[in-house]
Amino acid sequence: MSASLSRNRVGVWLIGARGSVATTVVAGCAAVAAGLHPPTAMVTETPLFADCGLPPLASLVFGGHDTVDCPLPKRAEQLAAGGVLAHGLPAAVAGELEAADAEIRPGGPAPADTRDPDEVIAGFAADISDFVRRGGLDRAVVVNVASTEPTATGDALPPSSLYAAAALRAGCPYVNFTPSTGLHHPALAEAAANSGLPYAGRDGKTGQTLLRSVLGPMFAQRALAVRAWSGTNLLGGGDGAALADPAAAAAKNAGKERVLADTLGGTPQGEVHIDDVPALGDWKTAWDHVAFDGFLGTRMVLQTIWQGCDSALAAPLVLDLARLTARAHERGHTGPLTDLAFYFKDPLGDAPSSLADQHTALSRFAERLRDPSPGAAGGPAEVRGC
Repeated sequence: MSASLSRNRVGVWLIGARGSVATTVVAGCAAVAAGLHPPTAMVTETPLFADCGLPPLASLVFGGHDTVDCPLPKRAEQLAAGGVLAHGLPAAVAGELEAADAEIRPGGPAPADTRDPDEVIAGFAADISDFVRRGGLDRAVVVNVASTEPTATGDALPPSSLYAAAALRAGCPYVNFTPSTGLHHPALAEAAANSGLPYAGRDGKTGQTLLRSVLGPMFAQRALAVRAWSGTNLLGGGDGAALADPAAAAAKNAGKERVLADTLGGTPQGEVHIDDVPALGDWKTAWDHVAFDGFLGTRMVLQTIWQGCDSALAAPLVLDLARLTARAHERGHTGPLTDLAFYFKDPLGDAPSSLADQHTALSRFAERLRDPSPGAAGGPAEVRGC
């Protein structure tokens, strides 16, 4: 486990706290902290982040909001039955799952909720602040891992933006691991800019787009002309059901398209299709077909198949982001954390889309977190209610 300069407990407040990703985050953190499993896929546990002062996994305390009432221990048992969690793991970390479940508060807003948006935000913010206060936490990071919502239209704040606004009001850094609007809503731009808080997002890069961020630069660097790039995603679970909505799928695909446009210098022909296959559960298959021209116009094709478990791919990234954002807050970073683009399909700010370039930026970020010189990250952060 990476060395840390901090010995305080850090909260991780999950939006969608009883979903598959959140359950895997809580169970996985407990398992790795206890030495039951190695920290596979956690970049923050590699030598790159040694002595960066990241909060230890054992110091993380979980809570969150959700609109469902299935307890985390039961959800973990379901994931184990589906092969997502190892057999016996839910029982081994039952205490940690129960403790996190006790900190989950009702989400919303529910259809019958008569509160205005400001009242909803205030209620969510009070839940987060109470979590920090009762737990005696040094700070907390709010991470959205809820199902994808359709792209926001009009002036009304969608649920993801209500939660994001609540994070700001509670004085907590915010990470949007989904393609949902969150802090991207124009109505929150001023509040985010004036908050003095770090934030990161959006849409975690776990599978198909991860491959595209590696393969796209390869074609460009080898001067190969990509004529068409098409893709299909088959997935089940809550994400599959949510993305069956064409509006939600469009929000998801925007980040995939951005990677190709940025790395290839233009958008090739072809589209990405997302199909809901409930029988797949938390497993997904992503297929890509790339048609390209080589020397003397020779036409060639590259095809890739990615088969993986979405929750197991996402959970280590969520833990990385929570630790990195908490440390950035401690070091006084404010505004969008563009150096965390490595983790996202549609990263904030003017960030590169190539995974190699993003990893270079992440490495520089690690150095800044490690730098002990005064003012290396803008001075110590003011803890404002979080």
